[in-house]
Amino acid sequence: MQIRPTEWQGVYSDGSWLLTRNLNPGVSVYGESLHLEGGVEYRRWDVNRSKLAAYLKCGGRVWPYDDATSVLYLGGGNGTTVSHLSDICRQGTITAIEISPRAFRDLLKVSEARPNVLPILGDAAKPEMYGNRTSPASVLYQDIAQRDQAAIFRRNLGWLRPGGTGFLMIKARSEDVAANPVEVYEAAKRELMAAGVRILDRRVLAPYQTDHAVLVVKKP
Repeated sequence: MQIRPTEWQGVYSDGSWLLTRNLNPGVSVYGESLHLEGGVEYRRWDVNRSKLAAYLKCGGRVWPYDDATSVLYLGGGNGTTVSHLSDICRQGTITAIEISPRAFRDLLKVSEARPNVLPILGDAAKPEMYGNRTSPASVLYQDIAQRDQAAIFRRNLGWLRPGGTGFLMIKARSEDVAANPVEVYEAAKRELMAAGVRILDRRVLAPYQTDHAVLVVKKP
């Protein structure tokens, strides 16, 4: 197969696989395979490990990311998706908030070789605690495993620039283990609409991510 650019800026394909151009050549972040073509190294983007990649494979079309995009990423985890956004937004900034000290250590290691990643140990539910260390971003991205996910997203909308795009990755079982996931997604949609944002896309991430969906919104 030949590696080709896709319709999503900064994302490439090799048959059915998605890839990003490695900002840190020779280094695999989470065990993903590396591919060299035309003197350029690419990293395979695992759709079973990254909800943003799953969004694309499930037909997502809203793509506000480019070379200079600034992202406020809530729930940076071990840095899997953060690292691919770092590949894509090469001249931008990925400010990644993570509450778990264990995951943060991995995230910090990822950032050491990626100057466009700024990791912050903090609680996404308390944006006032890290607000003085960040600035308004063009994309707000949230992927956290706790209750009140839409409410936390709303609290952070102040850090999204007017006209900016938000991605809320909804984990239904983290919100309410007994609830119907569809009802959880719809409740989150209603809450965000009440916050005054416009819904651009709502997409379930099966079969790649069970009981997960993404809401993509635009801030007025």
